[in-house]
Amino acid sequence: MEQESLFDNPQQMPLANRVRPETLDDFVGQRHLLGAGKILRELIENDQVSSMIFWGPPGVGKTTLAEIIAQQTRAKFIRFSAVDSSISSISKIKKVMQLAEGDRQIGERTLVFVDEIHRFNKAQQDAFLPYVERGSITLIGATTENPSFELNSALLSRCKVFVLKALETADIEQLLQNALKNPAGFPDLTVQVGDDELRAMAEFANGDARTALNTLEMAVLNGQKTDRRVTVTRDDLKQLITQKFVLYDKSGEEHYNIISALHKSMRNSDADAAIYWLSRMLEGGEDPLYIARRLVRFASEDIGLADTNALNVAVNVFQACQFLGMPECDVHLTEAVIYLALAPKSNAIYKARLAAKKDVQETRDEPVPLQIRNAPTKLMADLDYGKDYQYAHDAPDKLTAMQSLPDALVGHEYYHPTDQGREDLFKKRLDYVKKWRRDHQDK
Repeated sequence: MEQESLFDNPQQMPLANRVRPETLDDFVGQRHLLGAGKILRELIENDQVSSMIFWGPPGVGKTTLAEIIAQQTRAKFIRFSAVDSSISSISKIKKVMQLAEGDRQIGERTLVFVDEIHRFNKAQQDAFLPYVERGSITLIGATTENPSFELNSALLSRCKVFVLKALETADIEQLLQNALKNPAGFPDLTVQVGDDELRAMAEFANGDARTALNTLEMAVLNGQKTDRRVTVTRDDLKQLITQKFVLYDKSGEEHYNIISALHKSMRNSDADAAIYWLSRMLEGGEDPLYIARRLVRFASEDIGLADTNALNVAVNVFQACQFLGMPECDVHLTEAVIYLALAPKSNAIYKARLAAKKDVQETRDEPVPLQIRNAPTKLMADLDYGKDYQYAHDAPDKLTAMQSLPDALVGHEYYHPTDQGREDLFKKRLDYVKKWRRDHQDK
């Protein structure tokens, strides 16, 4: 007889596992997918589930939803975890898939759930593909990463993607109340938690049900006990909810979403929004030098000559971040973000670069005009290198009408300055130079 393990005791399981919903009616949140008449609910209730991907942040119910489908579907349920190498090798996957194919041939369906599917490499994902194509299995994958980047396109094209959203505070409050009422939650205990305390835990959870339930469990363990009654007060919560975990992945989609939000907030001259997105990145542990490099780029791409000091500010802050690092350089980054957000905007330099790049890519490599070539040797001078070169410093207006562009590109203009900020000065100067050259073209 097998010896009983302590870990077989349900009370040793985390609260989130003990109170995990088993039906759609008990499931909290995701009403856009599971509300009355919504497509995913209809598919589940009618046992018409096809291969799909659940994409969403941690703690929003991806695994729970898969387990509910497993209970309601008339199919064999197999679970893989991409973080467990002992059960996710390619040979193991293929062996299980071959068994599923055998079941298909005798009319049995197999539903395969893959948790953290984005952690599977291409070869592991490819092992599922032929069986999904043949209908040997119904695949359900759960991921916190953008499937467009993390899943093979062939596999992704055969799966419907459902986006699960972070839970609202009200949803998490309901979930906590359900846990307190659930007989499996805190058996043999009467737990007293006020509405204010529940809301504080719900807000701290930041949309993550698992975080909320873990916080509740810790609060009950550390609450004031009298016989079989536990009371959780705000003072009991102080140590548990002082530091919120910020959802941020320095190499994933959230990284690119938030740097995009920072860049576009500054472009829109919204200093408050820019400060917020900067703070999200810093609290998430982003490298301050990465942010500083993006600010240097922004200074030229979106401000340019409209404020010639913007680049100086950005470079100075980059150097300050190198000297100090975090947490001291946070105020320097904030200073730069505010300056860049409020500076006058011009993308004329950026557009000039793109226009010239287009000509370089789409035209032949035009020869440099002879008059602006150097002639360091006699042979080159004999070939007219440098002939008719006009030295601008010798001219009264420090300007000449000499042609500098290749013949095929004469008349092409790339820089079109705006009248924003200091760029208006450059615009006036450029207009003057162009007029002077037109007036002196044939003289």
